[in-house]
Amino acid sequence: MPPQLDKEFGTVPDLIRFYADTVPDKHALTNGIRAITYAELAVMMERIAASLQRDAVPLGTAIAICAAQTTIEYAAAFFGILRAGAVVAPLAPSSTPDVIGAQLRDCAAPILFVDSETATQLQGVIGAAQIRCVSLDNSSGGMALDDWMLAPGASAGKVRILPDHGFNIIYSSGTTGTPKGIFHSHAMRWAHMRRAIYPRDATTMISTPLYSNTTLVAFLPTIAAGGTVVLLEKFDTHRFLKLAEALSATHAMLVPVQYARLLDHPQFEAFDLSAFRMKFCVSAPFSPKLKRAVLDRWPGALTEFYGMTEGGVTCALRCEEFPHKLHTVGTPLPGHELRLIDRDGVEVAPGEIGEIVGRSNAMMTGYYNQPDRTAEAEWYAPDGSRFIRTGDIGRLDADGFLILSDRMKDMIISGGFNIYPGDIEAELALHEALDEVAVVGVPSATWGETPVAFVVPHADVAVDGASIKQWLNGRVGKTQRLSEVLITDRLPRSEIGKILKRELRDRFESLRSAR
Repeated sequence: MPPQLDKEFGTVPDLIRFYADTVPDKHALTNGIRAITYAELAVMMERIAASLQRDAVPLGTAIAICAAQTTIEYAAAFFGILRAGAVVAPLAPSSTPDVIGAQLRDCAAPILFVDSETATQLQGVIGAAQIRCVSLDNSSGGMALDDWMLAPGASAGKVRILPDHGFNIIYSSGTTGTPKGIFHSHAMRWAHMRRAIYPRDATTMISTPLYSNTTLVAFLPTIAAGGTVVLLEKFDTHRFLKLAEALSATHAMLVPVQYARLLDHPQFEAFDLSAFRMKFCVSAPFSPKLKRAVLDRWPGALTEFYGMTEGGVTCALRCEEFPHKLHTVGTPLPGHELRLIDRDGVEVAPGEIGEIVGRSNAMMTGYYNQPDRTAEAEWYAPDGSRFIRTGDIGRLDADGFLILSDRMKDMIISGGFNIYPGDIEAELALHEALDEVAVVGVPSATWGETPVAFVVPHADVAVDGASIKQWLNGRVGKTQRLSEVLITDRLPRSEIGKILKRELRDRFESLRSAR
C-alpha cells in the first residue's frame, strides 16, 4: 500500500496536495491533447473550493455537476467541491430534464456545474429551480468557470472533514419515480481507495462518465496513488486504442460492451497495447466467451468486479488465474462477507440459490433523505450485523465462487415456476449467428408471464426469429422455452453498458398492441 494511504483515514484533497508538493510536475489528468500536473490540479482545486466558500456554501451542502463531456474541468470541479467540505452530486445527463429536476430538488444543490450541451437541455429546469449555474466549458450556459473562479493563488480556508461526512450522492439509474440518491461517506471512499492498490506509475484509461460509480472505482484510486488518469470525453474505439498506445496505458476500466467493440475494431491487433498490466470490468454481465477473448488478445491481466454502488460485498475474479471459472464473478474480497437469503430473509443451504446480501467497510450510509427505502435495502443477520441487499440472485459453487443468475426484479414467474433470464441468455449466447441477446418476461394470459428474447445477429448474417426459437427451445427445460424471438439491430443500454430491460418490455408491448 502506498505510504500516503497507510493512515486509517484521510481525504482525496489531502492526497492531491501531497502529490502537488512531492511530484508537482507529474501529469495528474490528460485527455491526450491537454494535460495538467498535480501542482496545477491542486491550484485549480483550491480556486474552486475558495470560490464555493466565497459563495457561502456551508459544510455538507450538495453541489451538483451535470455535464455531457468528461473533461479536466469536470474532474477539477469534483475535487474542488470535496476540498470545500461539500458533497459532490454528479448527475447523469442521459436522464430526462424532469428526472434531473427532481434530483436537484432532492439534493437541494445551490450551484450546478454544466457544459453547453446540458445547459441547453436543462434550460427549463434551471429556470424553475433558480439555481446558480457555472459553465465548465465557459459557454453561455452559465457564468463562465474562468470568471466564477477566484484568481490563481486563491486558497480555501481550512475545513475539518470527518469520516462520516458526505463524499458524494450518486443517483440510481431509474427513469421514473422518486430519485434514489446513494449517499457515500468519506470513510467509505477512503476504504475503497485503500483496498484498490494502484502503482504510482499507473496510467489509467477512463472511458465511462464521472457520474458513474463504475468510473470512480478506477478514477479515485489512480489519483490516490499519484498516477495519471486519461479522460475520454466520449467513448470512441479508435481514439481509445490510439491514446492507449501513445500514452503507454497500464490500466483501464471498461464495461463489457466496450470490450466487445474494441476487440471488433478492424485494426485492434495493429495497436501496441503491451504496456497494459491490468484491465478491469464491472457493472454489466461479462460473458465467459468475451472474457476469454480479452485474455487471448489483449496483453495484461483481467479482473472482473461484482458489486453495487450501494456497497456491501464486492467479489473479484482474476480471470488469468482462474480460467476455468470464467462463468463466475469470483470470490469476496478480503474483509467482505457474502450470504444468500430466501424471500423470507432466511439464509439458504450451501449450494442453493438465494438473494445476495453483503457487508464490508465500504457501504453506503443510506439513500439520501429516504430512511424507509434505506431500510428496505438492508438485511440484518441474527447477530445484528448490517448487510446490503443486492436484489441479485445467485449461488456459490463448491469452491466458493459466486455464480449470478439474475436480478430479482427481472426474474420471470411462469406457471408458478421461477425462470432466470440469465440462464436462457447464457444458452442463447452459444448460437453462432448471434452477437447480443436479452431475455425479458412479458404478460401471458395462460402462464402469468412468459419469456421473450431480443437478439442482435452478427453483421451480415441473416437469421429469423422462428429458427432461433426452435434452436433454443430444443436445448432448455420446458419452463424455460421462449414464446417469441425478436430480431433487432441493437439493444438499448445505459451510459455504462447495462441493458435496459424495461425498454425491451415496453417495446414488446408496443409491438403486441400494434398487431
